[in-house]
Amino acid sequence: MADTVLYEVSDGLATITLNRPEAMNAMNTETKVALRDAAEAAAGDHAVRAVLLTAAGDRAFCVGQDLKEHIGGLAAARESGAGEGVMSTVREHYNPIVRALTGADKPVVAAVNGVAAGAGFGFALCADYRIVAETAAFNTSFAGVALSADSGISWTLPRVVGPGRAAELLLLPRSITAQEALDLGIANRIVPFAELATEAGKIARLLAEGPTLAYAALKKSLAFGLTHTLDETLEKEDTLQSRAGSSEDHMIAVQAFVNKERPKYLGR
Repeated sequence: MADTVLYEVSDGLATITLNRPEAMNAMNTETKVALRDAAEAAAGDHAVRAVLLTAAGDRAFCVGQDLKEHIGGLAAARESGAGEGVMSTVREHYNPIVRALTGADKPVVAAVNGVAAGAGFGFALCADYRIVAETAAFNTSFAGVALSADSGISWTLPRVVGPGRAAELLLLPRSITAQEALDLGIANRIVPFAELATEAGKIARLLAEGPTLAYAALKKSLAFGLTHTLDETLEKEDTLQSRAGSSEDHMIAVQAFVNKERPKYLGR
């Protein structure tokens, strides 16, 4: 991994840290490649049972595309006649990042320490649980620079806040405070900035110690149910529940319940 994205795995928890605080963790090419590689590594590693996505510094989680780098690409594309080629970063970087985070068969926690704008907002929405510092803020930003949506936000945002509010926030971008984010369902919990790392770590480690296969099944059930009929969803639940019921973790949980003990899951 590049220095702009730190990746560490410890006791089943993969921690991915955006590490360009001097640039408000903006996405230049090096950072996008490194984040893509880290997200795919965490999603594909069976030893990883939960993922924590966070960022360095006290100003920003991620402000999206590095516009200083981007403007150079636009100028070069105009000179060469490449046209839409400059936006290939969506296909090459953003889409794989979103697919890895949303499709991971394990819980993903985002610890949002500051401003999450554009693709940064999109990446935060890829998480299953978002813990947010009191000083954090969100902004879709895309329309503000005459762009359409990317980083999956046209899929994730309406599922969180509803289609009407999503349209408003995309068409008329503005800063959303941490409290409003909590009210809208964008944030699951708000904590003081000084407590963010500790509290996010507690949640992520709790999930890393949990029944991984059951978590994966729950994520699949939720995603499936949003786009299928009730009957189709009932069939999906039946299939996933049968698999979960035959797992070692389920037997461990039942035995622990009967013995009035705390279960120690194996993640299988």
